[in-house]
Amino acid sequence: MILWAGSILYLKRVVNQPTAVRAETDSAIEISCRGVWKVFGQHPHRVIDTLNERQSRQATLRSTGHVIAVRDASFEVRKGETFVVMGLSGSGKSTLVRCMCRLTEPTRGAIVIGDRDIVTLDEAELRQLRRRRMSMVFQHFGLFAHRRVIDNVAYGLEVQGMARRSRLARAQDMIELVGLSGWEQHYPNQLSGGMQQRVGLARALTVDPDILLFDEPFSALDPLIRRELRSELVKLQQTMHKTIVFITHDFAEALELGERIAIMRDGQFVQIGSPEQLITAPADDYVSAFTRDVSRLTVLTVSSIMRDCEQVGQAVSSDESGTVLPAGTRLADALPALVERETPVLVANHDNNVVGCVDRAALVEALVANTSARSPNGRAESPAT
Repeated sequence: MILWAGSILYLKRVVNQPTAVRAETDSAIEISCRGVWKVFGQHPHRVIDTLNERQSRQATLRSTGHVIAVRDASFEVRKGETFVVMGLSGSGKSTLVRCMCRLTEPTRGAIVIGDRDIVTLDEAELRQLRRRRMSMVFQHFGLFAHRRVIDNVAYGLEVQGMARRSRLARAQDMIELVGLSGWEQHYPNQLSGGMQQRVGLARALTVDPDILLFDEPFSALDPLIRRELRSELVKLQQTMHKTIVFITHDFAEALELGERIAIMRDGQFVQIGSPEQLITAPADDYVSAFTRDVSRLTVLTVSSIMRDCEQVGQAVSSDESGTVLPAGTRLADALPALVERETPVLVANHDNNVVGCVDRAALVEALVANTSARSPNGRAESPAT
């Protein structure tokens, strides 16, 4: 099936809509975690060897006095991907990301970045990794109170030995990138919390790392500032294409930022998937409890509800506007096209090839589908259960 000229024009109008479908995916793996464990206690390796799959964290603590913070975590992060690890307090997500940069030493497992297992690096090699390839942004800003903003931002390049003029020029570029122009000569205590976190982000970006690790960086900020910074990070990532691992306990934040989301509970991964996959096919009641209040209109895309055009059984819309929806169009953005037409609308991939059709019936079915876990009394289960 060939798209007509009007279809191409419509594609150009809506291609900038938020999308959960990557137009171009670099399949190279940037980070590979394989069987990562972190056990706190006097004899962690002995405890790991005696565990069985069904033994809970609480049971292990009672019987051994050891805390299993991360349990056999295995996952991969593609180059340029934003991978979100989400869970409640105490789920092990922050310990995991600290293991990934070896601020916390993993008890067992491999953490491969590129072609090197960083667990095997010595102190000098680890310092070089942190200085040149990986940057970290944490909830607590960690800025130098006695240094001005521009010197805080340039600190990583100073440690690398870059000449002052060059590093300040680079720092100035990053300050402008995060929207802090005019604040270069101020001290951190003269800035709001949101502005201080922007300084922390600029400092992380200044060394031009391949990998950015975020450990709940916006958690201490007011809700409005959090939303603003999330939006800014999304915009920055669209131009930077960094490999990002982002830790959060906020599911709305995970949905906005993550191309894929891993949900943790008691140190283990419960499910890894795209936002659409978590909402349409939650692995268990725990995941369902997080997703039950999410508006499907703002998360699901037309690709998740489309059908084969031949199976729709109706004439496909071919009016003068030639309406075609990119596969990554959110349902909220597709509403006008679907509501005003009796016939199905074409769906095209990033190569402008028709991959399916979507109609009102599919939209209604998606919106009324109830994937929330239900308890015997008819109420959705809490994540704490």
